[in-house]
Amino acid sequence: MLAVLLEILDTTIVNVALPTLQGNMSLDFEQASWIVTGYLIAVIIALPLVPWLESLLGRKRYCVFAIAGFTIASAACGTAQSYEALVFFRVVQGLCGGGILTVARSILRDTFPPEQLGRSQGLLSLGAVVGPSIGPTVGGILTDSFSWRWIFFINVVPGALSALLLWLTLRDPERARISADALGLGFLVVGLGSLQYVLQNGERYDWFDDSRVVVFTALAMMCTTAFCLWEWFGATHPIVDLKILRKPAVAMGSVLSFGLGFTLFIGIVLGPQFNQGILGFTATLSGNQVVLRALAIATFIPVAMISLVRFRVKPRLLLAMGFTLVGVAGLWMSAVTTTASDFWSFGWPLAIGGFGFGLIFVPLSVAVLSAVRGIDTSKASSMLSLSQQLGASFATAVLVTIIDRRTAFHLDHLAAVATRNRTAVVAFLGAHGSPAELAQLLQRQAATLGFADANFIGGLAAFAMIPVALVFRSRAAAPSGPSDSPKHHETLAP
Repeated sequence: MLAVLLEILDTTIVNVALPTLQGNMSLDFEQASWIVTGYLIAVIIALPLVPWLESLLGRKRYCVFAIAGFTIASAACGTAQSYEALVFFRVVQGLCGGGILTVARSILRDTFPPEQLGRSQGLLSLGAVVGPSIGPTVGGILTDSFSWRWIFFINVVPGALSALLLWLTLRDPERARISADALGLGFLVVGLGSLQYVLQNGERYDWFDDSRVVVFTALAMMCTTAFCLWEWFGATHPIVDLKILRKPAVAMGSVLSFGLGFTLFIGIVLGPQFNQGILGFTATLSGNQVVLRALAIATFIPVAMISLVRFRVKPRLLLAMGFTLVGVAGLWMSAVTTTASDFWSFGWPLAIGGFGFGLIFVPLSVAVLSAVRGIDTSKASSMLSLSQQLGASFATAVLVTIIDRRTAFHLDHLAAVATRNRTAVVAFLGAHGSPAELAQLLQRQAATLGFADANFIGGLAAFAMIPVALVFRSRAAAPSGPSDSPKHHETLAP
C-alpha cells in the first residue's frame, strides 16, 4: 500500500510545483508540461505490460524491481541539474512505477482468501484513491517550505523500505514461460504514447488545426487498431491478452473503471485551477479543499467494506449508489461555482462526492477480481488500472476543452449585453471609470460559468455510469486447475 500511495501521489504532486520549476530552470509552459506529460505517457504504456512482465520475470522480481526503479528514478529527478535529465528520469519513473497498483491488486487477490477480498482491496484503495487527492497539498507544502526537489526525495526512504520488505516476504506464484512479442510491444508503445500526447496537448495546440496533433492522432488510431488485431488474431503469445475482455465482469468493470478515473480526476483538474485562478485562493487553501474530499473518501471506504463483507450487499448496488452521489455532487458543484464562492461553499458537494467515490472503488475491485483466478488475476487488474488511467487522461482533455470553449461562448454573450444601454454597466463605469476593468470583470465571470459547465458535464458523466453499474453481474470464479489451488496461491513468507 505504501508503494501504491507513492506512485499514485506522483501523478498529481508535481503539478503544483510546475511554476517553480519554470522559474528555476527558465522553461516556457510547453517545456514544463513535458515533466508531467512524459510521466503520464510512460505510465499508460507500462500498465498493460504488467501481466507479461510478471510472467517473464516472476511477480516477486517484477514488483521489487519496479519499486526499486521508481525509487532510484525519484532520487535522480530530485538531483537533476538540467531539464532534459529531469524529463528523462520522469519517464523512467513512470515506466517503473506505472504497474505498481496493478501488481498490488494481484498480490492481495492471491494472498487473501475470497472471504477477505473486500477487506484487502479496501486497504489498497485508501492509497489508490486518496493519493491523487492529497498530491497537490503535499506538493505545495514541500515546494513552499523546502524546495521542488523534495517532491521527488519524499519517495526515496518509503520506496526503499517497500522494496526491501517485499523482497524478504513475497513469494512467487507459478507462472507460465512466454516468449517476446516485439511487434505487439511496438504497436502498444506508439499507439498509447501517441494517444496520451493528443489527450494531454490537444486543446493547447487547438486540436486538429495543429499538424503535430493530426500526426499523433493518426499514429494513435493506426497503431492501436493494429495492436488490437495483432494481439487478438496474430500473436501466439500476446504481450497483452485482450481476450480477458471476453469475461463480462472484466469488460464491464473496465467501463466502470474508466468512469471512475474520469469523474475522480475532474475535482483534481477543476478545483485547484478555479480556486487559485478565479477565487484567488492560496495553494495551501486550495489543497485543503481537495483534502476535504479525500477525508470523505477515506470515511466511506470502510462503509463499503462492511457492506460487502458483513451485510452481503451486492457490489452493483454500491456502485450505483456511489455514482449517484458523485453525479449529485457534480451538479451541486456547478450550482455553487460563482465568483462569490468561498472555501465552505464547496464543503457539502465535496463531501458527498467523496462519499460516492468511497462506495465505488472497493466494490469494483471485488466484483472484477472475484470473477477471475490464477494468471487471469493480473490480466484483469491490469485492465482496471489501464481503464482508470485512460479515464483520467480523457477527463483532462475533455474538461480543458469544455472550459476553453464554454468560456469563449459566455464571454461573447456577456459582451453582447454589456453595453452602455444597461444601467448596471453605466453604474460600474461611473464607479470605476475603466472599460478595461469591465472587460476583466466579464472575462472572470465567463471563466466562472465555463468551470460551472464543466462540473455539470462531470455530474452527467457520473449519472451515465449508473445503468452500467445496475446491469453489472459478477460470479465467483471456480478453481480451474492446479494453479488455482491454495498451495499455489501467492503467500507472504512467515
